[in-house]
Amino acid sequence: MNRRRNSSIAGNPILIGGVAVLVTIVAVFLSYNANHGLPFVPTYDVKVELPDGSGLIRGNEVRQGGHRVGAVAKVSPYTKPDGTAAAIVDLHLEKDVGPLPRDTTVRIRPKSPLGLKYVAIHRGSENATYPAGSTIALVKGATRPVEIDDFFSMFDKPTRDASQRNLIEGGNAFAGRGGDLNEALHNLKPLVTHGEPAARNLVAPKTGFARLFPAFAQAANEAAPVAEQQGDLFASLNQTFTAWSSVSDDLQQAIALGPKALDTATRELPAQAAFTLDSAELFRRFRPAFAELAAASPNLAVAFHAGTTSLRRSSQLNGRLVTTLQQLEAFAADPRVIPALDRLTETATLLKPILAFLTPAQTKCNYFGLFFNNLASALSESDVVGSMLRFGVVSLPQLPGSEAGPTAVPSNGPAGKDFSSIDDSFLHSNPYPNTAAPGQTQECEANNEVYKTGVQQIGNQPGSQGLNTEKTGTWKATP
Repeated sequence: MNRRRNSSIAGNPILIGGVAVLVTIVAVFLSYNANHGLPFVPTYDVKVELPDGSGLIRGNEVRQGGHRVGAVAKVSPYTKPDGTAAAIVDLHLEKDVGPLPRDTTVRIRPKSPLGLKYVAIHRGSENATYPAGSTIALVKGATRPVEIDDFFSMFDKPTRDASQRNLIEGGNAFAGRGGDLNEALHNLKPLVTHGEPAARNLVAPKTGFARLFPAFAQAANEAAPVAEQQGDLFASLNQTFTAWSSVSDDLQQAIALGPKALDTATRELPAQAAFTLDSAELFRRFRPAFAELAAASPNLAVAFHAGTTSLRRSSQLNGRLVTTLQQLEAFAADPRVIPALDRLTETATLLKPILAFLTPAQTKCNYFGLFFNNLASALSESDVVGSMLRFGVVSLPQLPGSEAGPTAVPSNGPAGKDFSSIDDSFLHSNPYPNTAAPGQTQECEANNEVYKTGVQQIGNQPGSQGLNTEKTGTWKATP
């Protein structure tokens, strides 16, 4: 019995080892070819023409309705008759899948974000089918789908590096903050509850929300030609905000006091509307004057240039004026000044009518100039002893009507035989001549009248006799 037991298979180590090696080889073979279909299993083989291989490799899954129904056996490039490139993909499908209807479509889809792909079969409904070994032609107008790796490949390297840093920093920000996130999500519930009606109103047709992003796109297209200027703008804004950071405390105080200022403005600005309208009218009237400034600008520039030097020197003058102003202040504070000024005011008030009457005698008629000029002429002759006064004596007989002495009537021509030799014995007298004083005509009557012979003239002559405006006494007639 022992000899019979030792001659069995279990008692032969070599045979057992050989069987184990064979099983291992079969298992490895089956595992290696599992992605390409199990051997000796009948399949339904077709070829698919695609616009692009899209990263497919041998062994990628083929799915229908989300279930694995086969594998990719081969991916080959293909040149179409029009010269464009395409791809031919050999598919090994399960026998039960075939035959596929003629309106079946095939797409390449991503299986994971790491780039793994699979072939998705969307089964049609036509009665005509593709027999095994057929080629599913490329659908006219079919395009290569945009995959997630295409999306990430559209960014350049600096952008991809920046996105990588953002993900790292975002991961670090959320690490260890699960409790805070839970609390934040819990606190978001009231916001979501109250935000739902607002969001519903936002997407309502009346709001025109569908036109918002096209409008943004149009605005971006219009801003594209000035992108460089926009970049310079933000660079300048960086400098501006950097400057503001140095006065952040003042800005904070301004913002804190802003509501009070706005309340005051709400209350006061309506009252200032009239002032604003008047200011607008004022500036409207200023427009002609501002237009004239362009013509006057050369002269103004010279004046400003000269005035700059004067203004620099005025600071020194202001320093010297301090003492003067202090003395004036002390003078104004003296109790004797006010009574004296009151008396001066009263004196000036009393003298005003007299001065108003006498002033034209000099300003219009130049009486002082005439007097001193005639006095100088009268004393112009002199000898070694001194100056001489020139004068003449008019001697008339003492008769009735004569101006030589007291008379009852003004002289008005010859009076008797004693005056027969006198050509003119008519009185010419103006005791109250016009001197352009208040109430009088603007003329200087005295010594400016036309002397008429044979006519008695008493008082002011009719018409304007002119003004004595020259300091030498030269008479100038007014028009």
